[in-house]
Amino acid sequence: MQLTLATTVKLNNGVMMPLMGLGTFKSSPGKETRDSVLWALEAGYRHIDTATIYQNEEDVGAALRESGIPREQIFVTTKVWNGDQGYESTLRAYERSLQVMGLERVDLYLIHWPIPGTRADAWRALTRLYETGMVRAVGVSNYTVRHLHELEAISDLVPAVNQFELHTYFQRKELVAACHKAGIQVESYSPLARGRKMDDPALITLADRYGKTPAQVMIRWGLQKGFVMIPKSVRRERIVENADVYDFELSDEDMSLLESFDVNLQIIRPGFMEGEW
Repeated sequence: MQLTLATTVKLNNGVMMPLMGLGTFKSSPGKETRDSVLWALEAGYRHIDTATIYQNEEDVGAALRESGIPREQIFVTTKVWNGDQGYESTLRAYERSLQVMGLERVDLYLIHWPIPGTRADAWRALTRLYETGMVRAVGVSNYTVRHLHELEAISDLVPAVNQFELHTYFQRKELVAACHKAGIQVESYSPLARGRKMDDPALITLADRYGKTPAQVMIRWGLQKGFVMIPKSVRRERIVENADVYDFELSDEDMSLLESFDVNLQIIRPGFMEGEW
């Protein structure tokens, strides 16, 4: 599989989305976010992921303008937060995000979490945004198989993307299969497991065999699986390192070996919700 930093995937509505992007979760508002986005764009990234709750949308927008790169060459994602879900409130939240970022539209707008009682209205709002051309593509985040089936029952519009925690140690095979069956692009956040497994001897041994770091192996695994990957870093050298994954290819045998690394290690949980969500 010939991959480069410029490789894109075609979403179910024909929009092209870069397979590799920069995540900005927990990137501090201000200089930290602006610098990290600028460094990523300088390194060749053309996909930036943010969200209202990250409180750094303004800095993402500022960095995009400062970069001098034409807007149409950069894929931008943001998300509607839980308290803004609902029909009219989601529409207002999207307008606020555009104003804060200084953009006419974003490329992908996601429901951040499937909140009981409001997620259906939020999806209807995203459908309107998409159908009126206010956004190029819409999707969901943190949706399980059950949530995806629920959407099928209330809407004819299939999400373009489902973004959820996914990495070598938390492979979510049932959910990935459901997304593939529905034509939904899988996007991995926390693809490095927040660094929790970088000292795994088996991963280190595999990385050494390729002359790469454990992080680079984990990113390459996801790319070869066809997942959109958005590793987060605010360190310039790590941002560059995370993108240095195109001069090697994991063998079929090693891809199979990595399948055995799955230990159901879920790091991000919806702790703000009780019971069924």
